[in-house]
Amino acid sequence: MKEYSPVKEGKVREIYDTEDGLIMVATDRISCFDVILKNNVTKKGAVLTQMSKFWFDMTEDIVPNHMISIDVNDMPEYFRKPEFDGNSMLCKRLTMLPIECIVRGYITGSGWASYQENGTVCGIKLPEGLKESEKLPEPIYTPSTKAEIGDHDENISFERSVEVLEKEFPGKGQEYAEKLRDYTIALYKKCADYALKHGIIIADTKFEFGLDENGNIVLGDEMLTPDSSRFWPVEGYEAGRAQSSFDKQFARDWLKANPDNNWTLPEDVVQKTIDIYLEGYEMLTGEKVK
Repeated sequence: MKEYSPVKEGKVREIYDTEDGLIMVATDRISCFDVILKNNVTKKGAVLTQMSKFWFDMTEDIVPNHMISIDVNDMPEYFRKPEFDGNSMLCKRLTMLPIECIVRGYITGSGWASYQENGTVCGIKLPEGLKESEKLPEPIYTPSTKAEIGDHDENISFERSVEVLEKEFPGKGQEYAEKLRDYTIALYKKCADYALKHGIIIADTKFEFGLDENGNIVLGDEMLTPDSSRFWPVEGYEAGRAQSSFDKQFARDWLKANPDNNWTLPEDVVQKTIDIYLEGYEMLTGEKVK
């Protein structure tokens, strides 16, 4: 049996290169504030992979995606083990585009802080009088650069995203930037509408895209997971304050409230985080994580 080693390791994911494509493994690691915590969150990797599959299947009509299969029987023998079952995705190889495509439907987090300061979010002027966590008149697209582990992403303007893409893909910057923006907004609107009917508000999220071998833009990485999004319960939502959430915001909040944390969560916070991930998944998909 051929053995494989990761060709790339991120904060949460490991990527393996096989004859049939790339295998993305979502581990049970959790990162907050761009730091990998010392705890693992059991079943978190399975939630990330299976939730991405759910959304990829739903949005194929908007933009193609990189998913081939999450069945380990479709992967080389090395991956047919319990530690890969349920949290691994066989994907097409893509040339990833150097932009993180962030969309905000509600004003919260760093966007709320910026708005309080000068009435803008990532340089976009917003109406006066908005409350914390309020729904925006229309979703806004706020791209950023991609950071290496330990660094912070940098928010950039749409115009700057054109320049970044043009530098890497001469003659294509404007076209790619417009497509990324339009795909991002379309994906968000469809999925946010669906989630709202199932009891969850998607406040904001991010997408990543790449080019396939034919030069087509393809949705890659993860999609609308608790790691890449803010999920709020519809029940109890009220503008004017911070919201409870179905994502890792619970862990973030504990870390902020306990600055001497040594990047370690107590067991009750780990269990609560697991429960939040599982509950959000079941509400959105109507199924339990496999």
